Amino acid sequence: MAHDNNTVLVLGATGGIGGEVTRQLRQAGWTVRALRRGMAQAMKQEDGITWLRGDAMDRQAVMGAAKGCSVIVHAVNPPGYRNWAQLVLPMLDNTIAAAKAEGATIVLPGTVYNYGPDAFSGPIGEDAPQQPVTRKGAIRVELERRLEAASRNGARVLIVRAGDFFGPKAGNNWFSQGLVKAGLPVKAVSYPGSAGTAHQWSYLPDVARTMVALLARRDRLEPFARFHMAGHRDTYGTQMSNTIRNVVARRTGTTPRVTAFPWWLLALASPFVTTLREMREMRYLWQTPVLMDNAKLVAFLGHEPHTPLEEAVEASLESMGCLGTALAPAAA
Repeated sequence: MAHDNNTVLVLGATGGIGGEVTRQLRQAGWTVRALRRGMAQAMKQEDGITWLRGDAMDRQAVMGAAKGCSVIVHAVNPPGYRNWAQLVLPMLDNTIAAAKAEGATIVLPGTVYNYGPDAFSGPIGEDAPQQPVTRKGAIRVELERRLEAASRNGARVLIVRAGDFFGPKAGNNWFSQGLVKAGLPVKAVSYPGSAGTAHQWSYLPDVARTMVALLARRDRLEPFARFHMAGHRDTYGTQMSNTIRNVVARRTGTTPRVTAFPWWLLALASPFVTTLREMREMRYLWQTPVLMDNAKLVAFLGHEPHTPLEEAVEASLESMGCLGTALAPAAA
């Protein structure tokens, strides 16, 4: 059983959170393996990471890649939400099978989709009732139910739940697909929330740092351990938009305007586009304050990793290609 070695398998290492956790585990001295579909060779070394060819849907591939690992990071997300419902649970079951075989700890990035409006009266603790109102939320609840069962059966589990992700290379998220558009200069910030409604954001490098710090003390974690992050609390629903405006103004000399996110447009297009339909289902999370209580995390770690918002937003916009070249002198 591989409780104590520092060998980890990351599923979803090419995605936002998976990629960030992979980099940070590597920096923290872990031996990192990652599974990737469609690679030409069966194995290759790159940046200190061993890439193995294989698919998270293939149980033998996952179990083979996890041999001798003490931790499996389950950060895999079917691209563009296509066939999400059909793929998510079989992938998790493969990870659970591998973790049981190795006595390994499964790390899952948690979401707020698990909660319905009944949980939003105050900051959400780890034991809040999970009564989701969307299909995706129901699947997330089932994921965690299966993990809890696995934790009584030879595997160990660590769930780190955070708010809306943003950050360098963050993939599918509201920041890079809703508020601004990756790869384009920021002319306007399109904000999905109602004015005065608090919203919680989580900077990916902070989430990854939290996971790595918790894994360093995994001998002290209960078999089914859950932690909530407070992340960046946008108390009035204006701070994120204003920070984007400030960064863009400072870097490019033009100040974008803030507009309301066009939910009506989503309603028209969503029958045809899966991602838009998924985004529309999540509207309830923008109409009510959704904040998490990080008291348990702070008690355990002593602090929550936290990058200042302006710095986090600038790094995100920079890596998304939204800042172009900063005030370049005019060509002679």
